[in-house]
Amino acid sequence: MASSKILPFLGAFLLIVLLLQPISIQSRPTKNPTKNAFEFIKSLQGCHKGQKVKGLKNLKGYLHKFGYLSYHQEANKNKSRNIHANDDDFDDLLESAIKTYQQYYHLKVTGDLDAETVNQMVQPRCGVPDVVNGKKVHHHSHDDSLHTVGHFRFFPNRARWPDSKTDFTYRLTSSAQVPEPDNIRSIISRAFERWSKVTRFTFQEVSESSTSDIVIGFHRGSHGDNAPFDGPGGVLAHAYAPTRGIFHYDAQENWSSNPVAGSRQVDLESVAVHEIGHVLGLHHSEVRSAIMYAYYQPGTTKRDLDADDIQGIQTLYGLQ
Repeated sequence: MASSKILPFLGAFLLIVLLLQPISIQSRPTKNPTKNAFEFIKSLQGCHKGQKVKGLKNLKGYLHKFGYLSYHQEANKNKSRNIHANDDDFDDLLESAIKTYQQYYHLKVTGDLDAETVNQMVQPRCGVPDVVNGKKVHHHSHDDSLHTVGHFRFFPNRARWPDSKTDFTYRLTSSAQVPEPDNIRSIISRAFERWSKVTRFTFQEVSESSTSDIVIGFHRGSHGDNAPFDGPGGVLAHAYAPTRGIFHYDAQENWSSNPVAGSRQVDLESVAVHEIGHVLGLHHSEVRSAIMYAYYQPGTTKRDLDADDIQGIQTLYGLQ
């Protein structure tokens, strides 16, 4: 009888002990495919020289990637021992790099990470650096007869395909899933046609097993060219100067052949037209309406060549 009276009290005691124990829940890592790879820059808004703020190291990586900042180059030049490449110090070199960036994109030159600069930096863009070897590679052309000014740029040494090369072959070969596989070939073909109309070039697709002048593909992360992709909302694609003939899409972007206005979708053809411009020898333009402008606005299409793009490619190949 005694044991039967004790059991309910023992059960209640054990229940209370269990309820008082801390509960540990193992959560699965979540993936956010819509997160902007450059989102971290927003948390740095307002930073200026002399501060030490967590995340500035990543900003230095951003500016280094696009050619504005090189601590290694500066150390070799000045034999400096006080190098802040791998810390969160807002030093003189970072301020100078931000000023160069602001000047390049016609922003107010402050050297601070102000709202206007942050809004520019967080937009998705092409992975080709704006600045090469610490120098802006640009070419301004003024034509008095047409009253036009070109703001297009070329790669170092005006890299271009030889005059004898007018007929190009290209093939698609990817290491990641290709979006809209039924449409991608016609999309790429239309992008090439836009350049063909303003040059003497022709472009013909060949089979994946064939050799070709230009190779196009969808890849993700590290993919063998020492220029790893960074996931959604960052670097959309990249290409190389003549005569390498390489153009890669980041397969992790939210690609579309008909992006919805206001969405984070990225237009396949718009990006293709831009990257083909690089393959042919055009660098980035400072003209926002130009195809060769480095940044892209999601949810929009930008497929038609601007007068600046046409003037640039025709100047490079002596077609004017």
